[in-house]
Amino acid sequence: MLKISDVSIDLDQHDYKGKIASMLNLRKSKIHHVKLVKQGVDARRKNHVHFNCAFTFETENEAQVIKNNPKKKLTVVKDYHYPLLKPNHQKVVVVGSGPAGLFCAYNLARSGQKVTLIERGKPVDQRKKDIDTYLNTGKLNIQSNVQFGEGGAGTFSDGKLTTGVKDHRARFILETFVKHGAHDDILYLNKPHIGTDVLIEVVKNMREYIINHQGEVLFETTLTDINIENNKIESIVMKQNNEMKVMPVDQLVLAIGHSARDTYQMLYQKGINMDAKAFAVGLRIEHLQQFINEHQYGRFANHPALKAADYKLAVKTSEGRGVYSFCMCPGGEVMNASSEIESVVVNGMSNYKRDGKFANSAILVTVNPSDFKDDHPLAGIAFQRQLEHQAFILGGKDYSVPVQKVEDYLNDTFNEEDVECSVKRIKYAPLNELFPSFLNKNLKEGLALMNQKFSGFTSNALLLGVESRSSAPVRFERHQDYQSNIEGIYPIGEGAGYAGGIMSSAIDGLKCSEMLMRGNDKCQ
Repeated sequence: MLKISDVSIDLDQHDYKGKIASMLNLRKSKIHHVKLVKQGVDARRKNHVHFNCAFTFETENEAQVIKNNPKKKLTVVKDYHYPLLKPNHQKVVVVGSGPAGLFCAYNLARSGQKVTLIERGKPVDQRKKDIDTYLNTGKLNIQSNVQFGEGGAGTFSDGKLTTGVKDHRARFILETFVKHGAHDDILYLNKPHIGTDVLIEVVKNMREYIINHQGEVLFETTLTDINIENNKIESIVMKQNNEMKVMPVDQLVLAIGHSARDTYQMLYQKGINMDAKAFAVGLRIEHLQQFINEHQYGRFANHPALKAADYKLAVKTSEGRGVYSFCMCPGGEVMNASSEIESVVVNGMSNYKRDGKFANSAILVTVNPSDFKDDHPLAGIAFQRQLEHQAFILGGKDYSVPVQKVEDYLNDTFNEEDVECSVKRIKYAPLNELFPSFLNKNLKEGLALMNQKFSGFTSNALLLGVESRSSAPVRFERHQDYQSNIEGIYPIGEGAGYAGGIMSSAIDGLKCSEMLMRGNDKCQ
């Protein structure tokens, strides 16, 4: 089988076989089993927006075809297979059902390893009901919300599957998502995403797979303590149905996510080594999706072959701080993602079709441990909490989201008025009062620089606060075999400071499962 890359396909073109045959000077009848394996939008020239694609296909004398077309990007490809590994028959507990924990437990169960997956939140259907109640009424369930529950924080986000990590396991992850209900376009789109509405069903199906393959899944079960003997994990203490239970453990996988702050504190007190790390905070910016489409696609903005347009922006301020867009959600909505009392935090979400009226993205500025007066490893969490509590105050102390037009924020003016946005419960507020001065300065300069790159970016746009959970402010010490300084404890994923997003977290989870089953063999 051959793969051909860098194939330019017009938006209305569907004869892929004919296109490949023409490029390779072959008869169309000689091309067989054509499959689209990569598709991205090339909108660099607004008068010629088109797809850039890659295809696999079969033909006779493949070696000769490659030799006859030295300037074409042709390679020989083989079918991909992610192998099963032998179980180790130890007592394995995975804490957290986000992408890292879910894929770690999934691969263990797939390989015949008995595993217990514990999750402090509820199953995803019950979780969705609690989230809907919160969004409509402001009644917060601190154990069942956008941060906590089956599937992790990513379930109620955009379901983006893009990553800068180059790893063969990514293919297995995508295929697993499709096997359990995701649309198969994630296998070829350059910027694949599942969508919250689909991801809800996918994580349910993956949970059922784990249960049907010797796994156990415990919801509303919170890790509260760990018992260590001779620098080795012996057992865990967990709270379930208001009862404290002790469970013996040989290998404990900590896929706790970036918002389990009580767990961070407990682990620090138990002697798990961790350090503060850089992270980012900022605001969500929301535009009309039609504006983004027109800017990115020009006269092709409403072409039926094109989905809602996205963007990615990154600048550096005069102070040398990075300001960048993050988790851009085309056709999506801003979510009130609070998980603690008297705090407000926002995130972005979109469904599979991305057909909503608005587009949103986080606009973040980098913060470093040196920005905090305290050198404690958990100082970043304290800083996040200060911002989130201030957002709660600015929102009127009823869990409404504070919002402000970009022009008012940039000019430090306050023209309270009715604004239209995707969030149901909002309060117009002076967002300059949200951040320390150094953050306001860099955010404002960053927005101005972005407007130079993306004309009109700061016009007719709304800011919503606060975006403070883009990544963990902590990194656990972890050795080459994925163990912490305590034998038998394996911190993984975004919450451990080793991933950022669904794909990199899932990859980390798979690598950890391999480590558990291989012993100390290096994971390739």
